[in-house]
Amino acid sequence: RRSRPSEQGGPCGHQVRLIAPMAVGAQGAPESAIPWLSDSLAAPQASSTMDEPVAAPLTGPEVTVMPLGQTRRDAVGLLSTRLTGLPRDAVAGSDPERIADLIQTLPGDAIPAMQDLALMLMLAELDPPRAAGDTDRLFFARIDGLLRFGALDQAQALLERAGATDPEAFRRWWDTSLLTGFDTRACDAMTANPGVAPTLPARIFCLSRSGDWAAAALTLDTGRALGMITDEEDALLANFLDPELFEGLPPPVPPRPMTPLAFRLLDGIGETPPTLDLPLAFAVADLRPTTGWKSQIEAAERLVRARALDPNRLLALYTEGRPSASGGVWDRAASIQKLDTALIAGDPVAVASALPQAVARMREAGLLVPFADLYGERLSQVRLDGSAADLALRVGLLSPAYKRVARDASPTLPRDAFAVAIAQDDFAAPPPPGNLMQAISDGLTGPAPDRLTRMAQGERLAEALLEAASLLSGGAQADPQDIADALAFFRSVGLLDVARRTALQLLLA
Repeated sequence: RRSRPSEQGGPCGHQVRLIAPMAVGAQGAPESAIPWLSDSLAAPQASSTMDEPVAAPLTGPEVTVMPLGQTRRDAVGLLSTRLTGLPRDAVAGSDPERIADLIQTLPGDAIPAMQDLALMLMLAELDPPRAAGDTDRLFFARIDGLLRFGALDQAQALLERAGATDPEAFRRWWDTSLLTGFDTRACDAMTANPGVAPTLPARIFCLSRSGDWAAAALTLDTGRALGMITDEEDALLANFLDPELFEGLPPPVPPRPMTPLAFRLLDGIGETPPTLDLPLAFAVADLRPTTGWKSQIEAAERLVRARALDPNRLLALYTEGRPSASGGVWDRAASIQKLDTALIAGDPVAVASALPQAVARMREAGLLVPFADLYGERLSQVRLDGSAADLALRVGLLSPAYKRVARDASPTLPRDAFAVAIAQDDFAAPPPPGNLMQAISDGLTGPAPDRLTRMAQGERLAEALLEAASLLSGGAQADPQDIADALAFFRSVGLLDVARRTALQLLLA
C-alpha cells in the first residue's frame, strides 16, 4: 500500500525531497506585491486579453458603480473605530494606489511601535476612499500587507469577513489556508465554487485531500497527455500521489519562488522545505507541533519580531523543554528559562544575575520590545539595586505598563531620567546631549509638519500616519528632522501613546 499524506487539517510533518522549479498556475497570474502569492490558481479569464488591441473609448467623467446597499470590501475591517480611535473618514480622501504603495514599502524591520501602527491601520474598519476606481484596491493592498508581515490569521479572518468567493479574494484565502493548515476546508470551498478557476495541479491536490486518489491520478495522467501539466508539476504531483515510485532518487531543486501549493505538496511527501529563507508567511507552517522544537522557536521569533504573533506564544516555546545545545536560539531559551525561574521563585539575587544575559540575548535577536512586553511589569515589582535596577527600569519603560513603571522609578542616568519624563508626559524636560535626544524633544514639543497636517485635515489621516511611519524606517539612525516630524505629527492628531512608545523605543531599544 503506497504511503499517503496525513488527512488531518494541517500538513504532515515528514521529511521531504525538494523539487525543480514549478510553474503552478503561472500562466496569466495576476500581478501582486508578493511574488509567491496566487500562483496556485489561474487568473480570471479576462486577463488573457490584456495585450489585445482595443478601440479607444470615449472619454468622460470617471464613475464608480456599485449596487445600492452593497458594502465595499475596502470598508471591511476587524477593528472598530472605538478600538482604534481613528475617525471613520481616515482614508475617505486618499488615493487607494498611494496607500497601497505605502503599505508595500513598509520595512519589515521597523521599530515595533510603527509595526503595531501599520497592522492597526490594515485591520481598521473605515469608510472607503471616495475616489477609488477599483473598489477593492485598498482591501487587497491591506491583505497583501498582512501576508507580507506573516499575519496570516488576521488576513484569513479579514478575507472571511469580507467574502472570498471571487477569484481575486479566493486565491489569497486559498494560499493562506494552505499555510495555516486549513487545506481541506479550502478544497471544499473550491469544489463548491467552480467560479474561482483552480488550476489543474490545485484540482489534483484537492482530489487527493478528499480521498479520491484514483481520480487524482487519472486527472494527472490526462493533464500529462494533453500537455496541461509541466514537467516540474508532473514530478511534484507524481511524488505526492505515489512517493514509493521515487524512493532512492536524488532530491530535485526547490521551486523559486516557493508557492503555498508547492510547499504543501513537498510537505506531504515528506521533505518540508526549511522556512528561514522563505517569505515570512511560510514561517507560520513551522508553528505546528509536528515541527522540531528549534524550528518552532525560530519561526515564532520571526513572527514576534514582525508583531504578527503574541509574545506569549514565543515564551511558551522557550520554556517547553531543556535546551539541547548552545548558541543562537538555545542560548536565548536558556537565558529566558533562568530569568523566568528566578521571577517565579521571587528571588531578587537570582533575578539580578539572570537579567543582564537575558536582555543581551534578546537585544541581539531584535526581540527586546517583545521581551519587555513579557517581563517589563514583572521586573518593576522586584527590588533590585545598581545596574540591575537600571536595566529593569529600561525594560519596564519599553513595556505596555511604561506609565506605572515611570511613576515608581528612581532613574540614576540622564537618558533614563529623560525616558521617565517622556513616559509621564513631561515633554518639556531638558534632553541629555545628543542629536537623537534633541530630535525626540523637538518632536514632543514642536509643531507638526504642515504637509502631514494638511493631509490629516483632508480626510487622509491614515495615509499621513503611514507617511510618518516611513519617516522612521531608519529607527534611531533616521534623520533627526524626520524623527521630530513624525513624533510631532503623532502628538498633534491625538496619538499620544504612539508618540510616547515610539520615543521610548528610539531611546532605549
